[in-house]
Amino acid sequence: MKSLQDTIKLYNGVEMPCVGLGTWQTTDDVTKNAVLAALALGYRHIDTAAAYGSEGGIGAALNECGLNRQDVFITSKLRNACHGYKSTLDEFEKTLKNLRTDYLDLYLIHWPNPVQYRKVWKEAMQETWRAFEKLYKEGRIRAIGVSNFMPHHIDALMETAEIMPMADQLKLCPGITQPEIVDYCREKGIAVEAYSPFGTGAIFKVPKMNEMSERYNKSIGQICLRWCLQNGFVSLPKSANPMRIKQNGEIFDFELSKDDMDIISNLKGVCGEAPDPDNILF
Repeated sequence: MKSLQDTIKLYNGVEMPCVGLGTWQTTDDVTKNAVLAALALGYRHIDTAAAYGSEGGIGAALNECGLNRQDVFITSKLRNACHGYKSTLDEFEKTLKNLRTDYLDLYLIHWPNPVQYRKVWKEAMQETWRAFEKLYKEGRIRAIGVSNFMPHHIDALMETAEIMPMADQLKLCPGITQPEIVDYCREKGIAVEAYSPFGTGAIFKVPKMNEMSERYNKSIGQICLRWCLQNGFVSLPKSANPMRIKQNGEIFDFELSKDDMDIISNLKGVCGEAPDPDNILF
C-alpha cells in the first residue's frame, strides 16, 4: 500500500480503500466539513452508520465535493432497532435518502445482538441478512457485511444465508487484537476493518507509544494506523480536524519493525477492552 487510494479487494471483487474517515459522534455540519477536507486530501473511503447521526452531513459533502459518486466508497450500518426483513428494507431507504445516493458501497449489520432483540437475536439477524442479500442481488449495495460479529454470530448467520459477509468491522487498536475473530475472518476470506484505532483517544496517554513516536518521528496516531495497515486491517480513524485528517493519511512512508508491532499488540488494557456484542445495552 502506497497511498490512501490503494485498495484491498473483497472476495466479490469490489475494491475498498485501505484507510477511511470515521464519522462517529459528529454533527452534520462538522461531518460535512470533515468529509470535504478528507476528500480534498485524497481520502476516498467514508464510514458512517445510521446511529451516528452523520449520514446527512456526508450526503451534503458528496453533493458539493465535485467528485463522481463512483469515486467515493461509502459504508453505512443498520440501526440496532431495525433488525428484521421489512424494517431493514425501510431503514435502508432512509440511509440512501440521508446520503443523497442511490446505492451503498458497503452496508453492515451494526451489532449482532442488540438489546431490543436479545431473546430472538438469531432469527432477527437472519431476517435482516435476507434483506441485505435482496438489496445486494438488486445491485443497490455493492458489498454486504457485519460489524462486531464474533465467530458464533457468523456461524448462526450462515445457517440460513446464501452469501458470506464480505467484511467484519471490529474494535482493533493497540492491545485489542481479537485474534479469534480476526483469524476466523481470514480463514473465511472476510475483510477485517478496524474502528476506534486510537482506542477513542486512550492510546495518546501511553508512555511506550510516546517513546515510539519520538523514535520514528511520527505521531502516535500515525503509528497506530501503520500498525493497522501492517496487520492487514482497513483502518477508520475519526477526526474533524483537517490537520489531523491530513496527518492520519501520511502513513505510507515508514514501516514498523516486527518487535514494535508486537509491543503495540501486547499493550494490554491501555485502550480498555473489546466490547461484548452479546451484552451491549443498546
